[in-house]
Amino acid sequence: MNQPLAPRLALALAAAALLATACGKAPQVDPEKTAMAILPVGQVSIKKVKVEPGKRTGEAIVTSVCGACHGTGALNAPKTGDKAAWASRIALGFEALVNSAIHGKNQMPARGGAADLTDAEVARAVAYLANQAGANFEAPAP
Repeated sequence: MNQPLAPRLALALAAAALLATACGKAPQVDPEKTAMAILPVGQVSIKKVKVEPGKRTGEAIVTSVCGACHGTGALNAPKTGDKAAWASRIALGFEALVNSAIHGKNQMPARGGAADLTDAEVARAVAYLANQAGANFEAPAP
């Protein structure tokens, strides 16, 4: 029986009222018990941790910013780990790839659309992405 709580609660309250009326008494509803009965089964609390700009890793940036396109190939972005798609790009060299990522290229906006990325963070993300496809680029440390 996987029914929402509200219809079940309404049915229970109606049954209680019917029984109380049948006995000649007005229904007594405890507001605190009613409030407890309709609370959600669980509650989720999300705490967003903001990492100081300049301190983010390449993997974290790719996951949070670049993965939307590079993870799926959206807008003709080379997919993460696709050696064939990345080969010609890797051949351009690390600095050229970083420059393209900072300033934007084709349908990719500057800094992948994340204006708060520092140049060093963009370089880390580029190194991470290219290295997944076989490059051996060294990115600046966080």
